[in-house]
Amino acid sequence: MNLTSTNTNSLNGEIICPGDKSISQRILILGSLLNCDMEISGFLDANDPNSTLNALNEIGASINKSGSKVILCKRELPFIKPSQNLDLGNSGTGMRLMIGLISGLGINATLVGDSSLSKRPMSRVIKPLKEMGVKIQSNEGKSPIEIIESNISSEFEYKMPIASAQVKSSLILASLSSNNSITIIEPKITRDHTERMIEYFGGSVTYSNYESGRITVDNSKLTSKDSYEIVGDFSSAAFVIVATLISKESKVIIKNVGLNPSRCGLLEILVLMGANIEIRNQKITCNEESGDIFVKSSYLNGIDVPEDIIPNIIDEIPILSIAAAFAKGTTSIKNASELRVKESDRLEAISDGLKKLNIRHETFEDGISITGTNDLIAVHEEINSFDDHRIAMSFLVAGIRSVNNIKVRDCKNIETSFPGFKDIMNSIGMKIDEKN
Repeated sequence: MNLTSTNTNSLNGEIICPGDKSISQRILILGSLLNCDMEISGFLDANDPNSTLNALNEIGASINKSGSKVILCKRELPFIKPSQNLDLGNSGTGMRLMIGLISGLGINATLVGDSSLSKRPMSRVIKPLKEMGVKIQSNEGKSPIEIIESNISSEFEYKMPIASAQVKSSLILASLSSNNSITIIEPKITRDHTERMIEYFGGSVTYSNYESGRITVDNSKLTSKDSYEIVGDFSSAAFVIVATLISKESKVIIKNVGLNPSRCGLLEILVLMGANIEIRNQKITCNEESGDIFVKSSYLNGIDVPEDIIPNIIDEIPILSIAAAFAKGTTSIKNASELRVKESDRLEAISDGLKKLNIRHETFEDGISITGTNDLIAVHEEINSFDDHRIAMSFLVAGIRSVNNIKVRDCKNIETSFPGFKDIMNSIGMKIDEKN
């Protein structure tokens, strides 16, 4: 499926973003471990969380879904060896978290993914799990990945060489599901959705030195709850925010967005660039901070993005690149080599798209610098999404500032994380049409 985005005069309105993808996947897994009856609202009914849901049911969970509502049912039997390979589709998060869960459960299972996921490295999860006592076979650190058996040691301590919330969460889930404790030392603080969720359900998470990222999760018994509400996905809201900022005479409110401090660093960066953004109606929802984001069109300035914030904005760098493309001066992004092993080589994908927008830029092994323009852009070539949902959505947003239009190829994977993207963006004034 190809999509075309056309120049837009202004954006206005109020929207609700789909549920948070990271939280949706984590609550399915942790909720299954709790083994209770629980209703989940705000679930992201998209390809990635659905792949995780199906994989959990294959090992004996009892999860029923109707749109954004999910019902977890108490199991009468233990988790079981699946009768077939567990297919995680395109979900890197789902695969890494499920590797941890299944390792802790000690279930023999093989995890696979689509052609894109099969190219993504899983060694950063596999290596520490082997050190914990798990026997794993893989295709040179990539899928298919077979968990053969496990004998996870208690009170395991692991110093992570690279900051990664997914690796951290995978090890925590392996520890919890094997009734052991774990201490993890992060080089930089990463997203803490898993830790917040564990605390919400009564588990023990100790930050002995929060600034250095030392976290201990013990094997204390979690307490079930009847319900869990998932906040809106900040990564999805990011596209709406940047679209509003770069368009003229625009004003948009995004309701009930997750504002976890380890997740919404993009707001800090955009404000440094001159963005007019206001947070209203802040509250705590199931131990996650949330609120409404009020955005107005703004004149942005290029900045050197602080390197220590990069791990917490890694998924938002493609759309940040679009903001930079229409900012005055140069925006420099470094320490972002993680982008090269996402759904695509995102640094290369961003560069390829910016070339077709005639935006001056320079790429590095771990980053990119972008010199923006205040002018409308003329695009005469189709943009390649590289089958990457965040690349596709980012360059569709750029169509707001195009003289004619921007056509982006292969946009089907948008459903991976932001179902209804086209309709939601069009509801506030964008002009996105399907072109085959």
